[in-house]
Amino acid sequence: MNVEIKEAKSKKDIKAFVKFGIDLYKNNPYYVPDLIEELMMTLDSKRNPAFEIADTVYYLAYRDGKVVGRIAGIINHRSNEVWKQKHARFGFVDFIDDAEVVDALFFAVESWAKQQGMEAIQGPMGFTDMDNEGMLIEGFDQVGTMATIYNYPYYPKHLERLGYVKDQDWHEFKIYVPDGIPEKHLRIGEIVKKKYGLKTMKFKSTKEVWPYANKIFETLNAAYAPLYGFAPLTQKQIDYYVKMYIPMIRLDLVTVIVREADDVVVGFGITLPNLSRAMQKAKGHMFPFGWIYLLHALKSKPKVVDFYLTGVLPEYQNKGVNALLFNDLIPVYINLGVEYVETNPELETNKAVQAQWDYFRREHHKTRRAFIKKL
Repeated sequence: MNVEIKEAKSKKDIKAFVKFGIDLYKNNPYYVPDLIEELMMTLDSKRNPAFEIADTVYYLAYRDGKVVGRIAGIINHRSNEVWKQKHARFGFVDFIDDAEVVDALFFAVESWAKQQGMEAIQGPMGFTDMDNEGMLIEGFDQVGTMATIYNYPYYPKHLERLGYVKDQDWHEFKIYVPDGIPEKHLRIGEIVKKKYGLKTMKFKSTKEVWPYANKIFETLNAAYAPLYGFAPLTQKQIDYYVKMYIPMIRLDLVTVIVREADDVVVGFGITLPNLSRAMQKAKGHMFPFGWIYLLHALKSKPKVVDFYLTGVLPEYQNKGVNALLFNDLIPVYINLGVEYVETNPELETNKAVQAQWDYFRREHHKTRRAFIKKL
């Protein structure tokens, strides 16, 4: 075998691990590169609080001294406790189209998982649901987003060859912005607001958002609890994500629904201008010019908006709270000239979430998959 597998431990190795993805997809028109510094922080046990509840290992595949593949092995102990399982995860995986390279990478990560006493391995997944997850199996001719994985069509073929099978699928949609708020949404929104004592919150400054930041993630923890592989975020993880994401939100594209009696966040919708083209121009680097591309995209009148995060407390789901979110955001989109909204991945089994798009023209344009293999 002329493929060498090396565990990536040093900062130099981790940087090579991060940069390999960018190099592999150089000039690919659909791939959206990560920001190198941000991904370095995600993979750093000293900076990412996910390491309090997770163990990990990183492997690089070399041929003739050149990196030809990468993979991370992750054990989220909190998730295993919640779901009463002994599963490892593979993630941050990329490789050239070469069976020898793929076999070597997965042999290494599977061997590590067995040594840790795991009974199965699933992925691609990250440390938490806030990391990118799911391997693209349909939609290879569609531009990726900041919050999703793009991969070549040969990836899932290699996984199937190695005995991996479907565990879960996610669907993604383009939701085309209507000319106005659907009449049914207006009617439902007013009924829900009065029945449950709710109000729609908009913010004029980031400073006004901070008192609600923790509440939003508490609602996220409750809303996402039943979803595939999810484990509640710890307070340190919440603080980490709040510090990372709140400064970059665009206030007119954020809507929060609160219960007037106690100011509890019942639901939220956080959308952002699509940053894909800006990220492509940045080529993984915030400096010297990457920040200019991103800032311009964040402040522009976008043609495409990403539905980045949304959630409703379980006791208010299927009761029309989403209508309040749409009733606020649709006029904003119309005023900006937005053509369509790109959803985050939605589990194919989550019919309630997908039903909310029934009143809009939509296009199912991507499907991604989590694979699993017994060890």
